[in-house]
Amino acid sequence: MKEQAVPLIVLGLLFFAGLAADRIGRRLRLPRVTLLLGFGLLVGEAGFGLLPETITTLYPVVAVVALSAVALLLGSELSLANLGQHGRTVLVVSLSVVLVTQLAVSAGLWIIGVPLTLAIVLGALATATDPAATYDVIDQSGQDSSFTRTLKGLVAIDDAWGLLAFSAALVMIQLFSGIGSGGDTLARAAYEVFGSIALGCVIGVPGALLTGRLSDGEPLRIEALSLVFLTAGLSLMLDLSYLIAGMTVGAVIVNLAYHHTRAFHEIRNFEWPFMIIFFVLAGATLDPSALASLGLVGVGYALLRILGRIIGGWIGGTLAQAPSQERPYYGAAMLPQAGVAIGMALAASEQFPEFAPTIMALAIGTTAGFELIGPIIAALTIAAQARAEGTR
Repeated sequence: MKEQAVPLIVLGLLFFAGLAADRIGRRLRLPRVTLLLGFGLLVGEAGFGLLPETITTLYPVVAVVALSAVALLLGSELSLANLGQHGRTVLVVSLSVVLVTQLAVSAGLWIIGVPLTLAIVLGALATATDPAATYDVIDQSGQDSSFTRTLKGLVAIDDAWGLLAFSAALVMIQLFSGIGSGGDTLARAAYEVFGSIALGCVIGVPGALLTGRLSDGEPLRIEALSLVFLTAGLSLMLDLSYLIAGMTVGAVIVNLAYHHTRAFHEIRNFEWPFMIIFFVLAGATLDPSALASLGLVGVGYALLRILGRIIGGWIGGTLAQAPSQERPYYGAAMLPQAGVAIGMALAASEQFPEFAPTIMALAIGTTAGFELIGPIIAALTIAAQARAEGTR
């Protein structure tokens, strides 16, 4: 029985760490996401190695549950009313950010001497974001403005565009090099995106009809948990994206469940404990030492990604005729980057083994940097945009 005590004690301490991160973050105006990631870095293998293996092995499951819950909440922002007000901006800005980021990173790295194939792959990796970190920064800010509602829509759809951009990049490389089948790669991407949307509809439609029919309180909480776990589990079983599926479930429910809106409140009630464990364990898996091995390519990738995001957000905002005071902030608020980029890197490494060491080192190293610094920049942009809005 004593061996079972250690993980329970550690989990209890991690929840207290989450409570402390929330309080410290509010006092110092720092994102609690960054504090939790930093704490995980400190107690993980890169730090003092204090986390037992029984805890670290929970990371894959906790990550899927936490991100699925976030995806449902992000999907709930895609109501027809919100889309009618912000849909054009969300669509145009998200596409612009992805395309400009891909072009800026790929072209920039190629100019400084990176092989074209590797430059295209790294440009595709740069399009991925971390919706969980950005969403939590928005939640912690307490802002509910045109900008934050648009930003939630942007991070909800961004990874879908990123997945398509990554697949298109691989297809282009395969067509030019004659390696593999571009059609297979494109078909795989189409299956993941459209299959995930279909799964989200299959779960979301009955979920919308049933939600809130029993009663409030505990039955509603169980209902919300069922939606999250069912979406995550079926997505994994069918090899689909639980982020896209979860976003679709949330969008379907918010647009069809006119009789009830509190299911999403229940998801918010249980989401944060999972997020605490997720961010601490995510921090424990980061490897900052990988940054030191990247050299000029790593610095170039990071700077070009920041530049591509900011310029892409400004161009998209201009094309969508978004409010002028919001346009400079879209891209900067979308800098956090996490697991999706690592997944892309693993897939690219399998297809291009000659570049695998560089791809993985860069993905792991820059993810560590963007995951720690990105939420801070996102928080600053939300605060700056709120001040700009207030002075109009």
